[in-house]
Amino acid sequence: MSDREDRKRRLARDRGVVKPRQLAHVVRRTSRFEELVRWYCTVLGAEVVHSDGTLAFLTYDEEHHRIAIADIPGLPDQPPMAAGTDHIAFTYGDLGDLLHTFRRLKAAGIEPFWCINHGPTTSLYYKDPDGSRVELQVDNLPTAEAIEGWMRTGQFAANPIGVVFDPEELVARYEAGEPIETLTARPPLPAGATPFDMLRF
Repeated sequence: MSDREDRKRRLARDRGVVKPRQLAHVVRRTSRFEELVRWYCTVLGAEVVHSDGTLAFLTYDEEHHRIAIADIPGLPDQPPMAAGTDHIAFTYGDLGDLLHTFRRLKAAGIEPFWCINHGPTTSLYYKDPDGSRVELQVDNLPTAEAIEGWMRTGQFAANPIGVVFDPEELVARYEAGEPIETLTARPPLPAGATPFDMLRF
């Protein structure tokens, strides 16, 4: 097939829906520019690709930038529970990586406000200096297909929020050699609790 034929084929109306290849980046507006740049560099282990004091572009992987930060002086703080994006999430390779990151950030004075086993993921939620929420997570099952299958079960329908956990206790269990599959298995709700009792803001 010639290049011209291939281009016509790619633009054909009957080609159907073309989905994005990946989520490329997130842009944050802030009046705390330097503080926000430092926070995301610390939390994600990111490096600054470019900054002119007004715009900063950060990366932590093969993408040229995953986070951009724009300085807009005088922005009001965001009201709690306003409409918009609730949080952005970053997935780690395994539970050891996530727990190592928890310890590293705690030593730097950055602690999660919510630690929850959702079922599909074990997740630590943090707030950046502007109060925007960031989830650091690890998948609890080996494949996306397995997670999707579990999410279609009655277990997830009965509790789509999850069960809170103590990260220090999880670290101790991990170090003691408990099997990963039991560490990441979602426990039952505490007696008398509902899924909504597991929420933290």
